[in-house]
Amino acid sequence: MFTGLIEEVGRVQALRREAEAVSLDVAASKVLEDLRQGDSIAVDGTCLTVVHLSEGGFTVGLSPETLRRTNLGERVAGDAVNLERALAVGGRMGGHYVQGHVDGVGRIVGRRQEGDSLAMTLAAPSELLRYIVAKGFIAVDGISLTVTERVDNRFSVALVAYTQSAVALPHKPDGSTVNLEVDIVAKYVESLLGVLSPES
Repeated sequence: MFTGLIEEVGRVQALRREAEAVSLDVAASKVLEDLRQGDSIAVDGTCLTVVHLSEGGFTVGLSPETLRRTNLGERVAGDAVNLERALAVGGRMGGHYVQGHVDGVGRIVGRRQEGDSLAMTLAAPSELLRYIVAKGFIAVDGISLTVTERVDNRFSVALVAYTQSAVALPHKPDGSTVNLEVDIVAKYVESLLGVLSPES
């Protein structure tokens, strides 16, 4: 479980494909403080398992499902990635419940400054749109954000000045892909209503 509060922006060192195995090497510092092999870590919002630790970085494996559901297979050396360690028991819950189970890939389609905030507009896959509502939560590349507006297949979020300085998202150009995780509560409500429906 994660909060969507990014701890550090790391840098991709390499995306390695060896036979059927795919792994991602990431350079980091802060998140290494108590990180162990086998721990979960969110990389751009994707919950992954640390398979190797090195001085100044770590390695995670990417399963075929991860490559299908996320944009991590597009990463190249030098790319900035958002990092968050799993929530410790008793830790503060400052964002929202983020599982690190990416639902799909969206795309940045526009941005505008509003005072010291940055409003970003993103396009989402059609199958995720029913879970995206104004004032609801969404994780974009692992960042816990509030949806400010939803029109057709697009939605907007606002990044305050601090967030802009602490995450990689504002530095991605328009057209870039992003990992999206919708609010788990919405999915559970939909599932329960489906079970309780007399038509089911």
